[in-house]
Amino acid sequence: MIGLGTIVNAVSILAGGLIGSLLKSFIPERYRGTIMQAVGLSVIIIGLSGSLQGMYKVTENRLSRDFILIMIFSLIIGAICGEFLKIDKRLDDLGNWFQDRFAKEGSSFSEGFVTASLLFCVGAMAIVGSLEDGLTGERGTLYAKSILDGISSVIISSTLGIGVAFAAIPILLYQGAITLLAGSIRQWLTPDVISQTSLVGSILILAIGINLLEIKKINVANLLPAIFVPFFYYLALFYINDLLKLFN
Repeated sequence: MIGLGTIVNAVSILAGGLIGSLLKSFIPERYRGTIMQAVGLSVIIIGLSGSLQGMYKVTENRLSRDFILIMIFSLIIGAICGEFLKIDKRLDDLGNWFQDRFAKEGSSFSEGFVTASLLFCVGAMAIVGSLEDGLTGERGTLYAKSILDGISSVIISSTLGIGVAFAAIPILLYQGAITLLAGSIRQWLTPDVISQTSLVGSILILAIGINLLEIKKINVANLLPAIFVPFFYYLALFYINDLLKLFN
């Protein structure tokens, strides 16, 4: 069944979020702050390692850089598109809408929903796993991600509350869409496209970690379109090369 990996992933987030929110009342406030700092540091390390892995490779016993310019343009173009679409505000509004109906006023519901939605959507495993599910039916990556997301949901929701569980909804929509579209865009999913998409996703994970540590507020949601810029870049190159062949 295509999409089963995403369904399992969403269920793991929902279950983890519910368990963590139940534990929240038993965890003293001072522990919650330290736990969130630990989560923030972990997220920064994950994002940093993924970014460095995507940018550097060993050639002739030295490090060489790849994809720097495309990464920069992806983030800039993504920021422009995200600000135009007001993704951050819309995601906050959606979190507040859920909060009004399912949580008490003044809770951290919206923060938990937005933070978890971004964290679980932008990583390399979400993109690569969804593509594998759609192209080959291989769900190993998404099953592994489900375990990690389930554990993360318990930890994050123990401090930010039930809003984390509702991140299962964006996961279903986001990863489900990638899985269903994978077959249609198969010919353009080159290793470079996947690698650069994962690189941008890792940088956004790094930004989420910075937010969690309250170092600097970064509107990560408004940078989400950057993830898709490498795909459209290579798609444009594909058609430009086809046009050039017609004139040669």
